[in-house]
Amino acid sequence: MNTGDQYLKAIYLAQRLEDGPAATGTLADMLEVSPASVNEMIGKLEDRGLADHEKYKGVTLTDEGIVRAEDALQTYCIIERFLANVLEVQEYREEARALESVIDDTVAERLDTIIDRRSECPDCFDAEEDKCEYLEPVVEGAD
Repeated sequence: MNTGDQYLKAIYLAQRLEDGPAATGTLADMLEVSPASVNEMIGKLEDRGLADHEKYKGVTLTDEGIVRAEDALQTYCIIERFLANVLEVQEYREEARALESVIDDTVAERLDTIIDRRSECPDCFDAEEDKCEYLEPVVEGAD
């Protein structure tokens, strides 16, 4: 997954949260980048035919952008669930975000065989909670 895929994933989730076009400010907050960086990447995604941006309205994904975003979200879910459910990493979310840009499809597919991903993935990702609904995070102090 590359940086463009991370933006596609964020746009996809923001569209679900906002029930419409994703605001650039929302994306900047989600990705912890400046609005200028968001605008720059949106331009690149538009050039690739993955997104449409209407000034003052927000950005929406094209059909191809949605497919790519769902793939990116699925990869993120695989990483997050592997870290939390298999390795029991307490800071799984931060680790998953750091790893999502460097894990390739082959590694994600191999991790997927370990976590027993559900068929509804990535629809199982709760945009409001910012996590997979089947995530089993480690509870501190529990044995």
